[in-house]
Amino acid sequence: QLQLVESGGGLVQPGGSLRLSCAASGFTLDYYAIGWFRQAPGKEREGVSCISSSDGSTYYADSVKGRFTISRDNAKNTVYLQMNSLKPEDTAVYYCAAEDYCSGSVGDFGSWGQGTQVTVSS
Repeated sequence: QLQLVESGGGLVQPGGSLRLSCAASGFTLDYYAIGWFRQAPGKEREGVSCISSSDGSTYYADSVKGRFTISRDNAKNTVYLQMNSLKPEDTAVYYCAAEDYCSGSVGDFGSWGQGTQVTVSS
């Protein structure tokens, strides 16, 4: 079982920034595509961003395009999600997940972290 641990969540004011981390243990993270997902209260989990393992291609949901940036540091076995210009509607629990290829579908990912809470509020 692949183990992923998210961190970096917290409370931030609208317009602020946070950087989430997804650290892997027990496996080499750069062999996998890593997706970030989020789930707001009362809503379904949705795809936010993904970075592929093969060529580092990145993908973003329209709602975060231009504000969020996904990246990986293979030396640290960690994937990051830099979130800028945060909005109240970005409030959610953020999860990272690993799979062989990028997909925006929750069901395509087999290994998940426990999530980190992001709250955007004044």
